[in-house]
Amino acid sequence: MNTSPSKTPAAPKAQLASLPDVGDGADGSGFENHPAIVDMNTDINDLTTVQLHELNLGLFNESVPDRPLIDEIAPIAELRAEYENGSPSFVQQINWLEGQGFHSIRRTRGDGDCFYRSTAFAFVERLIHDPNPDSSVPDALGILQSTLPMLEAVGFQSLVYEDFYEALVSLIRNIIEPDEAGMKLTPVRLLQEFQTPEISNSIVVYLRLVTSAQIRLAQDDFAAVLFHPETAEHMDPRHFCEHFVEAGGKEADHVQMTALCRALQLNIDVAYLDGRRNGAVDFVPIRPVTDKAGPLVLLYRPGHYDILVGPERQ
Repeated sequence: MNTSPSKTPAAPKAQLASLPDVGDGADGSGFENHPAIVDMNTDINDLTTVQLHELNLGLFNESVPDRPLIDEIAPIAELRAEYENGSPSFVQQINWLEGQGFHSIRRTRGDGDCFYRSTAFAFVERLIHDPNPDSSVPDALGILQSTLPMLEAVGFQSLVYEDFYEALVSLIRNIIEPDEAGMKLTPVRLLQEFQTPEISNSIVVYLRLVTSAQIRLAQDDFAAVLFHPETAEHMDPRHFCEHFVEAGGKEADHVQMTALCRALQLNIDVAYLDGRRNGAVDFVPIRPVTDKAGPLVLLYRPGHYDILVGPERQ
């Protein structure tokens, strides 16, 4: 899979999900009164969205250059330690999250695929821990099967996606059906599978194709909010999907998140760690379906997504 450049301007925020305002500068304007050099000693409040993105991504890459595709659960204190030497606003927000019961984090590699990988892992992990997998697993498999006509409807040939589809479906099926060795999927083996590039990246590719199909099939919902993430120019759905959804290593924004949640009938809450909210953290709900289970919870820092581990949200 290709990886995205280490410094990519933040994409324009679509209005499909009411996200907090994170400032100006996404289109390259408004830099005159902002610092030209950005480092950990820079006042967070002086940064544009693009500069905040660069600060986070630089810190992320310096702290964990060889991070696994997806990692073991770790105390959120590890994340706080990365900001303690120069970013008190982020430290305050992390402390706030911990005070709300979010004591842990499962981190993913910052390769531009982190939203899709985090979502896929959290989706399957929830099924493993579901108290009634004999019901929830067939339901999940049915939802995935329903995405196949979507892919065909927008012109994707089965030869393109069937192996990627099977990588995800076989994992989920293995929760209730033993494999050739007589073993069912366990949390330990799930992590091993997602740390295996061939399997993990195949699943990411499939979710990207599903996301693209959803956007293309619901153009009335998405067309007005499709913008080039660097130039802020409006794009038609086909070109947007080809360049910023289907392409590996391209970061997901609110359009992609909303589309994938709709396609998978999945609810996600995104904790928005931006250093600008006086210590509190906004949780942005992307909830297209009525679900008895609480949403999956991701942690967003400009340029990156991880899985936030804590109490179930209602």
